Amino acid sequence: MKRKLFMALAAVTFTAVTLHAQTTTWKIDPNHSEVNFQVRHLAVSTVRGVINGVKGTVTLNEKDITKSSVDATMDTTTVYTGTPARDKDLKSANYFNVETNPQMTFKSTSITNSGGKLKLTGDLTLVGVTKSITLDLDGPSAPQTDAKGVTRTGFSASGVLSRKDFDFGQKTPGNAGISDEVKFTIDVELDKQP
Repeated sequence: MKRKLFMALAAVTFTAVTLHAQTTTWKIDPNHSEVNFQVRHLAVSTVRGVINGVKGTVTLNEKDITKSSVDATMDTTTVYTGTPARDKDLKSANYFNVETNPQMTFKSTSITNSGGKLKLTGDLTLVGVTKSITLDLDGPSAPQTDAKGVTRTGFSASGVLSRKDFDFGQKTPGNAGISDEVKFTIDVELDKQP
């Protein structure tokens, strides 16, 4: 009886240790992460910009990536297109309204793997409006450990969102000259946590 009890406890302990080892926590490095976006202007040119200050956590299931999760914030006060007047307008209540909404947030709800192609679905909150979006996921890259013992990996997620879905800039004068579709890519570098 004692042997059976010992074997049962050993099996439970082994299973718990194995499950724990499958999941690792990674912190997004804001110094090596950003959001790049692009929109069409007057259907003749493409305007590109960047948002920095990407922070958050990725919980990575190393046995089954579809059981992983992402929770991230992006600092909208950093929006930059290379044109000061346009950047000021983008930060105003016409668009990002950074005074009221200094961050965008993304929280994953699922990851799917179809034939090796990963899709990341989650809730994006932009100017106080939350909608589900699905992104194409590339990565994670093979982890690299530096001389200080810090292990890093990274991934990119890309997609398209509709400004109308988020009521983003819809009442702005001249809005008709800006495409509804916004293409974007989120590039992140992750530091493994102890």
